[in-house]
Amino acid sequence: MSGAWSQKGDTSRGDRLLLPDATDRLVAGESIPVSATGQGVLLLADGGRYTGQLFGAPTWGEGELVFTTGMTGYQESLTDPSFAGQVLTFTYPLVGNYGIHAGTSESSGVWPRGVVVRHAMKNPDHRDSIASISDFLAIHGVPGIEEIDTRAITLRVREHGCVLCVFGPIEDEEAMKAHLAKMKSPELEDLVDQVSIDEPVILNEGAMGANGNALPRIAAMDCGIKYNILRSLCCHFEVVWCPPETSFEAAKSYGIDALFCSNGPGDPAHPGKATAARNTLAAAVESGMPVMGICLGHQLLGLASGLQTYKMRYGHRGANQPCVDLQSGRVWITSQNHGFAVADPEAGMLAAHPSGACSQPIANMHGAEVKVRFVNANDRTVEGLDLVDRPVFTVQFHPEACPGPHDAYPLFQRFRTMVDEHLGGGD
Repeated sequence: MSGAWSQKGDTSRGDRLLLPDATDRLVAGESIPVSATGQGVLLLADGGRYTGQLFGAPTWGEGELVFTTGMTGYQESLTDPSFAGQVLTFTYPLVGNYGIHAGTSESSGVWPRGVVVRHAMKNPDHRDSIASISDFLAIHGVPGIEEIDTRAITLRVREHGCVLCVFGPIEDEEAMKAHLAKMKSPELEDLVDQVSIDEPVILNEGAMGANGNALPRIAAMDCGIKYNILRSLCCHFEVVWCPPETSFEAAKSYGIDALFCSNGPGDPAHPGKATAARNTLAAAVESGMPVMGICLGHQLLGLASGLQTYKMRYGHRGANQPCVDLQSGRVWITSQNHGFAVADPEAGMLAAHPSGACSQPIANMHGAEVKVRFVNANDRTVEGLDLVDRPVFTVQFHPEACPGPHDAYPLFQRFRTMVDEHLGGGD
């Protein structure tokens, strides 16, 4: 992603942030490239073959094939940096119905390296639409393929696990087969580096609460952060948006009161910028500072706590994932997007990928005891951690819920309460 950029207007509240949006080029009237047409073929590394019709950018799509179960929110999913390196299959059969809307993306780009759908709506029906999904993909250089049996693909991935794939014009099939045989997992790349900012930005400097007092200042570590997480944080804090490799000492130089670590793509044990963010989290916990992690941030804190992470068979992606709060017994319906998980301290690696990919065991880096707070109601995988006697917690799911249900949104207030108690006061 690009480096530092300027804020304009009143940014004291998260809902007024002016962030560079993936639709900006469309709004500016930039010429849209001609979309791909004609018959295409999708090839899977396990031998699967599916024919369909091409749309979006006229180029090959390649990456790890995954699926998401949301019925709406396709624009938010396409612009979610956690999908970097993947070919995204939508299980809902009609995608693009309400078109593409200005200013509602979750980042400045489109991150999947290909899109697979049953039917891509070429003529969206909404008064606020500024483009079709095909035009949106084309202007960002991302290919798509439709008229695919997405139900069959979903069943195949659920049974056998996520696989590498490639798709493009059917006349390129032999060349794509040869390419697929040589492909390597995108998880070997430093995907966090590809989707995070390069320079720190103070989003809402001087932000004040309802009674006129200054809000606590936090550093938000960007491992591929979604905009609605930034907006949600800005409603409770003054936010310094930081690159993932920011050291704890550098973060403290901004006068922060707490540290937050975001969602993001790829393997949490990758030795690149994900590991740098993990080390910063460990140092913050060791110092006694309040810390919160979401998704990849949850996995990184799990690693820092001496737990292993591992690749899941097909992960959790969608806006309808049930999670159990083990403290209250309540079930929350949550929005999720992850292909790795933290191993349960007792049950181990549940719903693991056939490849057996996992992190190497490491010692607890901060010395605090960790306990599981949330588990997935379907497969019992770990969905959240609390640190005993420390103002620290993580969740695998997305409280900002964009798209998705709002059950978990109060977790931002939980973090604010932790920070206030740590500071000995309140707003």
